[in-house]
Amino acid sequence: MQPREMNGEWRELWAQYAPRLLLFARQQTPRLSDAEDIVQDAFVRYWRAQQADPSLSPSLLFNMVRRIAIDYARKSHGRSVRESEAGALSGPSESWFDDPVEERERKEEIEKALRSLPAEQREVLVLKIWGELTFERIGEALEISPNTAASRYRYGLSRLKQMLSGKQSTALGESSSLAPYLSPASSRAGQTPACAASERQ
Repeated sequence: MQPREMNGEWRELWAQYAPRLLLFARQQTPRLSDAEDIVQDAFVRYWRAQQADPSLSPSLLFNMVRRIAIDYARKSHGRSVRESEAGALSGPSESWFDDPVEERERKEEIEKALRSLPAEQREVLVLKIWGELTFERIGEALEISPNTAASRYRYGLSRLKQMLSGKQSTALGESSSLAPYLSPASSRAGQTPACAASERQ
């Protein structure tokens, strides 16, 4: 089986989902390079699975990212994803979002607030606001009930509002306003991965 580059349709899917998946992966691992590898791996696995079942939803990618991240944590560090996250939050870290100079201060405040949230609330916020998933899809990705996802989202958003003040807090009145305001940062996620193709006929 020879690898080949994605076709146009898959490139479009990659462009649409890769930045969101990278942001979600970075909730699971402290290393940007690992997060990028996890996203690439998840996309290749999804590509292969979709060949067998074209009806698979792209939202399955988030569940794949989470499962692969768990495997990475076990193999690389011998401890849980949550412990890896705690280590990432305790020291210097790279920005999660694109950072135009004129918006830097506000972006840094919001990112700092996000980082301080409990991991279970932060990942739901990321999936809901930037991943644009329903609570049902979030539940599938995190293997929790939709009601639990909704509860974590409400608590997380409430805590985020409490940590921010003035215009920033007001802006959070509609959580969807955060999505266009903070764009997930991307690195290699901007490049499509080589996917294993089925043998040429």
